[in-house]
This record gives sequence, structure tokens and C-alpha cells, in this order.
Amino acid sequence: MIKTIQIQDTRYQLDGNAGSDAIHRDPVYSYAVTLLHDDSGLTGTGLAFTLGKGNELVCAAAKFYADKLKGLDIEEVMSNFGVLFNKLANEQQFRWLGPHKGVVHLALASVTNACYDLWAKKRGVPLWKLLIELSPEQIVNTLDLSYLEDELTAEQAVELITAQQSDIIGREQIIQQGYPGYDTSIGWFNYSDEKVRENCLKAVAEGFTAMKLKVGSTDAQRDIRRAHIVRETAGDAVKVMLDANQQWNLPQAISICNELKSINPYWVEEPTHPDDVLAHKTLAEAIAPVKLALGEHVPNRVIFKNYLQTGAASFIQVDAVRVGGVSEFITVSLLCKKYGIPVVPHVGDMGQLHQHLVLFNHIKLGHEALFLEHIPHLQKHFVNPVVIEGGLYKTPQAPGSSCDLKPV
Repeated sequence: MIKTIQIQDTRYQLDGNAGSDAIHRDPVYSYAVTLLHDDSGLTGTGLAFTLGKGNELVCAAAKFYADKLKGLDIEEVMSNFGVLFNKLANEQQFRWLGPHKGVVHLALASVTNACYDLWAKKRGVPLWKLLIELSPEQIVNTLDLSYLEDELTAEQAVELITAQQSDIIGREQIIQQGYPGYDTSIGWFNYSDEKVRENCLKAVAEGFTAMKLKVGSTDAQRDIRRAHIVRETAGDAVKVMLDANQQWNLPQAISICNELKSINPYWVEEPTHPDDVLAHKTLAEAIAPVKLALGEHVPNRVIFKNYLQTGAASFIQVDAVRVGGVSEFITVSLLCKKYGIPVVPHVGDMGQLHQHLVLFNHIKLGHEALFLEHIPHLQKHFVNPVVIEGGLYKTPQAPGSSCDLKPV
């Protein structure tokens, strides 16, 4: 039974120019942390990610949601979590502040993720193992599929999961092999050209076969120059992704993306405003065969549904510490599976939680094991930090979701 609740406002100042992009020049990587303490001595830890200012607002909203869990047994909570999620997400007054986006939805993510962590700890297994061992019906019971009925009913979701089970043993090989990662820290926006070149060489030496550069400069020629540095330093065999962090308007995005075709980017990420689904559709058609990736700032399953329906995105970067937590992450992953679109999460959690979720996506849902973003800057703050060897995420074995933080 959940006895006590703690909410922590945790912030970490980054070193140098780490974390900088075209929009967010001086981020303070921060978590609204939900701690659910049960009567057996276990603690479920849940995270929502912010860049500093306003983190206290997410914490206040998380307390509102978490208080409603006091006195409940975690197994009871998770047996039909989709119903509880729907009830919390649609609380009449908090819903007005979203709906299903912004401060209140980030807060729900923190609480939701704490529930999944406590559930896995209660069963004594890592989260990826718990999720894989659930039946299709049990998985769907943890999801809120409202507003998706035109695309995915509960019955269809069960059928979709069930259809993937025949090849599950073969896909389990990835547990021993490790899940591929890509280096997103070679080219933060404020890094010098020399630093970018040095980081590219280091990433290749460490075994990464994909890496990402921040673009979106006032002077587009700076982006083009730096993109060529990455391509020439890393070589043609390496996948190079470009991330504009929403900096461009649509005409700018069309023009600059067409110029950037010369380095053969694997994708262009967040080229314009994340709510503008139709702009992304227009852009995708204008710059083909260059592909778009998005999801870091897409807040809920409904907008992801629209992106999939329009065919605007070739890669979906749903983030479980941005949408409503693990539950909504799985919901979006099921939509993507229906559409045949890869899920490559943005890792506001630094990959701690998502290393579990991509294993579930691959093994249970049959998603391609493409790669998972790797950001190393907060590793030292986690009790069980991710382990990357030869460019591969090693499979976590400790019970839970790997989100426990060391005391500040």
C-alpha cells in the first residue's frame, strides 16, 4: 500500500555549453521527481523533465495527482491503470490548464512513471522484463485510448500486440547484444567548430555509428558549414541527424533543408513549431527524400495521431517524461506500429527509463531496434546509470526503471 508521497524539485547546472540548442541557450537540466513510498519499504521514482524555470510548477501539480494514490496498492492501481490515467488527465479543473499538455501533463508523467517504477520493484524485476511478460490484455488495461477510437480501439490494440508474439524469442537476442545508441552530444549549439570536430572523432572511436548536430543558426551558412564538418569527420558510413529545435518558420525550413541535402542527413528533427502538423506535411513533401523526425515537444497521443495520419513524420521521438508517462508512451508506440513508423525516443530522462521502453517496443511490439539517443551529462546523478559500451546500451538488470537519483 502506498503510504507517503514526496515531490522533489531537482536541478542540475550543466558544464560548459552542454545542452544548448537554437532555442534553449542556457538550459538547467531539471526533474520534477515523484517518490511513492509503500508499506513494504519500496519507493517508486518518477521523473518529468524541464529546463529549470517553472520546474516548481510541475512539482506542485504532481503533488495534486500523487496525493490521490495514498492508501492504494500498486498492483490494484496498475491492474486497470488506463482508467485511473483517464480520470486524472481529465480532472475538470486541471484539464482546463492543458488539456493533456504543459505543466499538468508533465506532472502526470512524473506520477505515472513513479507508478511503473514501483510496480516493477514490487515484482522484483527491471521494468522492461515486467512489460514484456504482461499479456496483450494486461498491457492494454494500462492504457488510455480515448480520442483514438478512429484509429485504435482496445480490441485492435490487443490484436496488434498478439500478432507480434510469434517472433518474440528471436527478438529477445537483443537483451544479450545490447541496444544501439546514437551520440546526441557531439554538436551542441554553442560548441565551437573545433569542439564539434573533436567530439565526432571521439564518438566514432567509442563505437557510435550515428550522431546528431544542433542547427538553427541565425546565419544558415554556419549550419551548413558545421554539418559538412560532421559529415567529413565522421565519414559517409555514419548516420548524421540534424536538429533545429523548432527554430525555423516553414519557408526557412524548406530553403535550409534543401541546402542541407548535400550532407545526406538521416533526418531533420523539429524543423518548425511542433503544433503545426500541416506545416510539417508541406515540408516533408517539399524536401523529400530527406525525412523528418519529431516528438520531443509533442505533448500527447492525439497530436501524434495527427502526425501519423498526415504522413509528415518518418521517425517518432515520443518521450515518456514529456507525454503522460510510460502509459501514453506505449499508446503512441502502438499507433506507430500500426503505421509502420519507427519509434526513436527523445531522452529527457537521459535514457534511464527509455532503455527499458525501447526493449519493450522491440521485443513485445516488434518495432525495429534502430537506436536510442544517448546524452551523458547527468549519468553521475543516477543510482544505476545507463551503461554504454561500443555504442550499445547494456541491458539493465536492477528492479525498477533505473530512475532513482542520488541524494543532492
